[in-house]
Amino acid sequence: MEEKKKCKSLKHPMFIQQWLALVSIFSLLPFSQCFDYGEALSKSILYYEAQRSGYLPYNQRVTWRHHSGLADGLEEGVDLIGGYYDAGDNIKFGLPMAFTITMLSWSVMQYQEQIAAAGEFSHALEAIKWGTDYLIKAHSEPNVLWVQVGDGEMDHQCWQRPEDVKTSGRAYKIDEENPGSDAAGETAAALAAASLLFRKINPHYSHILLEHAQQLFEFGDKFRGKYDNSVEVVKGYYPSTSGYKDELLWAALWLYKATDKVDYLNYALENAESFGGTTWSIREFSWDIKYAGVQVIAAMLPKEKNEEYNHILQQYRSKAEHYICANLNKNENASNVPRTPGGLLYTRKWNPLQYVSTATFLLIAYSDHLKATNQNLYCKGVPVTADEIFATAKFQIDYILGSNPIGMSYLVGYGSTCPKRVHHRGASIEGYDKNKGYIGCMEGFKNWFRRQDSNPNVLVGALVGGPDKDDQFSDQRGNFRQSEACTYNSAPLIGLFAKLHALERNYSTINFPLFSSN
Repeated sequence: MEEKKKCKSLKHPMFIQQWLALVSIFSLLPFSQCFDYGEALSKSILYYEAQRSGYLPYNQRVTWRHHSGLADGLEEGVDLIGGYYDAGDNIKFGLPMAFTITMLSWSVMQYQEQIAAAGEFSHALEAIKWGTDYLIKAHSEPNVLWVQVGDGEMDHQCWQRPEDVKTSGRAYKIDEENPGSDAAGETAAALAAASLLFRKINPHYSHILLEHAQQLFEFGDKFRGKYDNSVEVVKGYYPSTSGYKDELLWAALWLYKATDKVDYLNYALENAESFGGTTWSIREFSWDIKYAGVQVIAAMLPKEKNEEYNHILQQYRSKAEHYICANLNKNENASNVPRTPGGLLYTRKWNPLQYVSTATFLLIAYSDHLKATNQNLYCKGVPVTADEIFATAKFQIDYILGSNPIGMSYLVGYGSTCPKRVHHRGASIEGYDKNKGYIGCMEGFKNWFRRQDSNPNVLVGALVGGPDKDDQFSDQRGNFRQSEACTYNSAPLIGLFAKLHALERNYSTINFPLFSSN
């Protein structure tokens, strides 16, 4: 008989222990479960290999995938081979791909020692570089950025492996006449964040990333506009509902950290009010809405010598703490993030776990900052310790891994019970390693999409959309609201899994809080 893994529980503050005990009684949650966070880390990073587009490398570990998208950009005369498919389809969407890379870079940078201790640092860098290599290609001229490859309407009429898509994916761009400050700003943020990671490892590549980031920021700021007004085909998939001002603030702060040039900081401070950074009270952080990320980053910046700027930083901090308190359920009722009966943060029914992963990352990053600076958070005037924030965030992570009313792990391939019919074209059709024959568009629907069997390929490490507001989950391929996974779902969790893995094993590692000092 296999010996069960001995579990060392991480100690929570007393009030959290009492609260968890109450929730476990009323919701029948298996809170005594323990989790292998190192396994969760490894599998989450592996997921990105399943999402690769382009020529796959010799060391590709997800062997049911093969080369795809080899004519991308051909009709437009630009090389757009590579990058990531965002979810279960065969389209490359630039805005969410860039956000994925920004969050991967921040997550890996913040917890690089913990990731290295788990033996996954090189794989994490490969996942980031696969994205940044593509984003460099997509920025083909100083004032041109290719923001989508493929037609969403046509793609969603087919159920095919990416390897079987024979037509050249049409590419769409933003430029001076057709601006897209949100897409340019997020791509600038992604490349600036990644440049920090590669600074010591590959200085030449870091310099290239930073040069592209600065050009993209200048382009996005000079030629302002929403990208979905210029490229209307994205409206049905990734419209920019928040506009572009949050991305410009976001990019400016990342460039400030990457360059140490005060002009970028001044941009974020001088535009704080007019761009909404210090006026919007936000309850979500996502590929679309960056305000909470901007506010948390600004809140962790050291004080400036200029008293006027300190006042603006304090305004940023006030909004950041509103977001943190909303996720801790410590604001006024109407401004808190709703929760399911089992305690999961629940923002909306479409892909709800994406908001949980981003929230937990910001909570733990801010908890690290408070602990490093020996400060408390105040919610309605009541102090909240860094440990309390961390415990709340860990509860959300454990819910994802299986500590929930139905005992479901929402990380594919992890745990004894996890989604088997993920809404994913490549995973749901016999893999290219077993069947190199062409599988047509309608054949895919008839023979594979409509099957009730489990997917023939396990999309290991993917974080699916997750449960409904009542903690229930329907494991059906057609239930794309719950069963589809996206690259930006997993990105914030990479570092958090590494941190929890290190804490559980008492590794002597440190965090690298990016914005606590320069």
